[in-house]
Formats: sequence, structure tokens, C-alpha cells
Amino acid sequence: MGTGEADFSKSLQQGCDVRDLLWLVVFVAVTLGGGLAIGFLARPGDWYARLKKPSFNPPNWIFAPVWSLLYFLIAIAGWRVFGRAPGGAAMVLWWIALALNFLWSPIFFRLHRPDVALVVVLALLVADVSFAAAAWPVDTVAALLFVPYIAWVAFASVLNAAVVRLN
Repeated sequence: MGTGEADFSKSLQQGCDVRDLLWLVVFVAVTLGGGLAIGFLARPGDWYARLKKPSFNPPNWIFAPVWSLLYFLIAIAGWRVFGRAPGGAAMVLWWIALALNFLWSPIFFRLHRPDVALVVVLALLVADVSFAAAAWPVDTVAALLFVPYIAWVAFASVLNAAVVRLN
């Protein structure tokens, strides 16, 4: 069992203290709450509806549930790393990834700059992979929680690039 898995099993056996649970609530509130707020403030709108999109563009309804789940996984990963190495490289990369994630929607949907958003989403992909690599020795579970996020951001990068190319 990796270090993260052993620590997680130990914390389940001993129970989490109230402070740990409060930090979990903070991480979920910042991540999920922030993501939902940005999604609400930077909705796609008519401009996006008029863009040419690739054939593999998912239906609009899929984005909210996917991002809600991903934000929850991101929050748990951040919380787990924060509990083990709050000032470590993985935690710094987690914050960088979250900031880049929160920047993408306003740049793409509010500023109507898919070209700049492409640079942001590619930087996000690098930050996500870097977080997973840095988190692996600290908390393997946290690193694995980022795998679906990395896959979605990779897909979003291809989708964003296709929108840039088509428009």
C-alpha cells in the first residue's frame, strides 16, 4: 500500500477530527462553489451558439454534471495533499491548476477569446499532470483522483483547439 493509502486507511480507522472535516468543507466550497459561480457568470450564450464546432462537441447539458463531479474530485485531492504537505510543490501546483481552471471560462465565454483560452487550457493540462506527478509520493489517492480531470482537460484542449481552427 502506498503512503497515501496507508494514511487514508489509518484516518478511516481512527476517524477524522473536526478540523480535518472543516478543511474538507473549505476545499469543497472553494472548488465546487467557485467553479459553479464562474460557470454561472461566464455562460456560453449566443456567441458560443453561433461558433462552428467539431463533430465531437458534446451536448451542452453534459458540461455541468461532468464539471460538478470533477470539482468534487479536485477538492478531495487538494484536501488530501493539504493534510500531508500544505506547503509542498503538489499543493502549489493544485492552486495553480485551480486558478487556470477558473480563468478559462471567462476568457473563452466572456472575452470571446478561444485562442487565449487555448493557451490557458494547455497550461492547465501541464499543471494537472504536474500536480499528479508531485502528489504521487505524497498521497497516491490524491494523484489518482486527478486522472479523470486530466482526461477531461486533455479532451477540452482538443475541443478548444478545434473551435479555434474552425473559427
